[in-house]
Amino acid sequence: MFNIRTYNAISDIIFNTLKADEYRVSDSLDEYDGILVRSAELSDVAFPEQLVAIARAGAGTNNVPVAKCSEAGICVFNTPGANANAVKELVLCAMLLSCRKVVSGIEWVKEAKASGETGIEKLAEKAKKNFVGPELYGKKLGVIGLGAIGGLVANAAALGFGMKVLGYDPYMNVEAALHLTRAVQLTNDINEIFSTCDYITLHLPLLDSTKGMIGEAAFNKMKKGVTLINYSRGGLVDTEALKKALISGIVRAYMSDFAVDELVDLPGVTITPHLGASTPESEENCADMAAQELDDYLKNGNIRHSVNLPDAFLPRQGVQRLAIINRNAPNMVGQITSLLAADGINIEHMLNKGRGSYAYTLLDLSQEVKPSTADAIRAIDGVLRLRIL
Repeated sequence: MFNIRTYNAISDIIFNTLKADEYRVSDSLDEYDGILVRSAELSDVAFPEQLVAIARAGAGTNNVPVAKCSEAGICVFNTPGANANAVKELVLCAMLLSCRKVVSGIEWVKEAKASGETGIEKLAEKAKKNFVGPELYGKKLGVIGLGAIGGLVANAAALGFGMKVLGYDPYMNVEAALHLTRAVQLTNDINEIFSTCDYITLHLPLLDSTKGMIGEAAFNKMKKGVTLINYSRGGLVDTEALKKALISGIVRAYMSDFAVDELVDLPGVTITPHLGASTPESEENCADMAAQELDDYLKNGNIRHSVNLPDAFLPRQGVQRLAIINRNAPNMVGQITSLLAADGINIEHMLNKGRGSYAYTLLDLSQEVKPSTADAIRAIDGVLRLRIL
């Protein structure tokens, strides 16, 4: 029986995977093997020693202390792509709202009615000239980041809106490239997007390398009157630089899903309250994927969509499996296999993969490992976690 601690309300769809005869799931457990979380902040949580995995039902893991988890031998999962369609739809909505002045038009109608004006139908006909805005068709959209969400936005804008789409992603993998329509052009120079695009949308993780990347230098290169759309992470845009760009007219409109006090009342700014993934479908998709990730890792040691360890999948064979997290250093595998060989244990199947400073090893054994041998493996300098499955 595995214990799973929830730190947010999670869709009941998780119970399709986390069966009651195998899992105890609760938000009040003190000892637990896994965590399911959405937006709750975990940085100050004192994790129990038995915790081996955290699954975040969403793409970002800014609320999870990933570095701390890595050092403790805790695998951190996210659910990339599970909320992609929901965010894509809201980004497209933001693009339409930014050019057609729909929000201000709706507000005018309500204010006119509240003021006691009569004959509002005729008044609206006269007032509509104040809310004229351009069409998206034929305009140029720059998509920075062509992962699950960015790729969907790029395809929809090109095929559905008839926009000229220019994409930039130096880390795009083959799978993402194959899902792009031929109508999306690619560039290796982000400055080409800044200087030529009428609309720019951001689809990047918030890392040390991307924090504040849309700052003064970037704004100075942008086409005057650009619309900037940020439904990715608030920290990607430098607030002070954005304020200057709005005042100078470099940025005509800023559409964001992240509320910032200094921006809320500025002309041209429209902010939604972090609604990107707020659909029942998205929440179910994320919860379902997170539950499956935990289930396969806890039972079999397989890793899919980890943010701190390499993906590792190995069909099970043999009598027993060892799952080992260690530092990515020379001769780690050699030390482990030497101890097993000295105990007369044959390795029937093995997988070893590294990711940055950490590595992960799966070993399927011909017989059960002795407790003394397991303790010897744990005692190897650099071994952070050994699980016997």
